[in-house]
Amino acid sequence: MDSIFFWLSKLAWLIIAPDSLLLLMVLIAWALLWRGKNRPAKQALGFAAITLLAVALFPIGEWLLYPLEIRFPVNPALPQKVDGIIVLSGAENANLSAKWNQVELGDSAERLLAFQALARRYPEAKLVFTGGNSSMVYLEHNSTDVAKLLFEQQGLNISRVTFENKARNTYENAAFSKALVKPASGENWILVTSAFHMPRSVGIFCRAGWPTIPYPVDHHTWPGNLFRLDLGLTNHLDSLAIGVREWVGLVIYYATGKTTALFPLSCG
Repeated sequence: MDSIFFWLSKLAWLIIAPDSLLLLMVLIAWALLWRGKNRPAKQALGFAAITLLAVALFPIGEWLLYPLEIRFPVNPALPQKVDGIIVLSGAENANLSAKWNQVELGDSAERLLAFQALARRYPEAKLVFTGGNSSMVYLEHNSTDVAKLLFEQQGLNISRVTFENKARNTYENAAFSKALVKPASGENWILVTSAFHMPRSVGIFCRAGWPTIPYPVDHHTWPGNLFRLDLGLTNHLDSLAIGVREWVGLVIYYATGKTTALFPLSCG
């Protein structure tokens, strides 16, 4: 059932992603022009053009991401005793790392930096990196291999780290990692992931019976300057895609019982 959920979610996103919808609108307009239906073709092209202009001029994606990023405090107060630290994969480009034979990271690299900083701050804490391969096509390489190489290069003793390398999504991150480390009731575990992804992650870990202390990183929004003219179609479209995907994910995970609330805040 989890594999069905994974594949359906991946295929659905290919269709409903903002850039996919805009491309589909242009293709529809092109098809209408070929059929001689000029008026609906102009309407479709006009809608696509106006949407692209709005996305290019305004940080609409940030408007979606900001409520997610402020759900939990940045640099939260942490307890004196921390039993474990878990970081979700997402920054690692496993395929490029394998091809170039060095660590290749994309967005969300702050997750790995914060994880290492916390590991040094709490030298007795258990450490968990969780994430396998979430691709539908390129299955040869794994995020865990990249993380191991990075941690070794940065001087982190990887014998401290439990590497979970099968998870394809956040639900599996929580389920598979819990099965590996078996956290005890009452332990203090820090969860590190991107700020926009933290609400869904907290809800998923709560559903798995694993309360965590949220440590959000990798912010995408500009507080105090969200309503601005800022020409940048590529960056804005990327932020919009992230925001739409995360809000859709919150709804779908809640509807399928994989998280504790539509907009999680804590396990209480």
